[in-house]
Amino acid sequence: MSESLMSDGSLAGRAGAGLRLSAGLAALWRVALVRRAVVLAGLAVAWQVAAVWQNNPLLFPTFTDTISALVEALAHEDLLPASIASVTVLAKGYVLAVALALVFVSLAIAVPFLKEVLLTLTAMFNPLPAIALLPLAMLWLGLGEASLLLVMVHAVLWPFALAALTGFEQVPETQRLVGRNYGLKGPAYVALILIPAALPSLLSGLKIAWAFAWRTLIAAELVFGVSSRAGGLGWFVYRNRNELLTDRVFAGLVTVIVIGLLVEILFRLVEQRTVLRWGMQR
Repeated sequence: MSESLMSDGSLAGRAGAGLRLSAGLAALWRVALVRRAVVLAGLAVAWQVAAVWQNNPLLFPTFTDTISALVEALAHEDLLPASIASVTVLAKGYVLAVALALVFVSLAIAVPFLKEVLLTLTAMFNPLPAIALLPLAMLWLGLGEASLLLVMVHAVLWPFALAALTGFEQVPETQRLVGRNYGLKGPAYVALILIPAALPSLLSGLKIAWAFAWRTLIAAELVFGVSSRAGGLGWFVYRNRNELLTDRVFAGLVTVIVIGLLVEILFRLVEQRTVLRWGMQR
């Protein structure tokens, strides 16, 4: 009888441990970073298998060779300085464009005619690829950071301005009345009423503009690498492609992707601490 009770207790204990393990795994799976990590691990395995099967490192290096080249380039090559240079230029152009967009949109909200002007300019320039302006930027401003900044501002300004204008126009009238009742006008009205109320649209516009800017910067640096023998990540990729160091080319591309993922995580954290916590989005 006692042996039967002990056996039943052991089975119940193992069942409880199994349930706790399942619950823990389910809770872990609900974390977005864990799901993303699983997806990335699956892609890495598929990459490794495809490269081994293809068996041509010159055309398609394996994942392990690429990571080895990445570590080597970070430790002994110029991959880290190139990454810092690219991110620095990106930050300058991005901040400048966002500031200009907020000024233009604020004026458009205040003056109906300026709204038509902004909508017309957005319809004209938003479909125009920013990289198409690079030859003119180089002609006007020469081979330097100023040309890159001009291209970056074009890439960010119009999509973010359109998102900000849409967000400001969707602010409920009750919130606008609250701001007017408190006597808010001009920049204070925009900063304290419109921007918090339109934050979901602003964050969406910031993410879209970031993606445009990052792609445009890498493409522009490829051209600047050819022209001025200097540049950031784009030049690193171009130079190693010319030297047929394909594993380092892939290492540069992986760096571009990793920086993009880190920025995406940053945006996600901002959303969790603002619009999601405040109940503005699900």
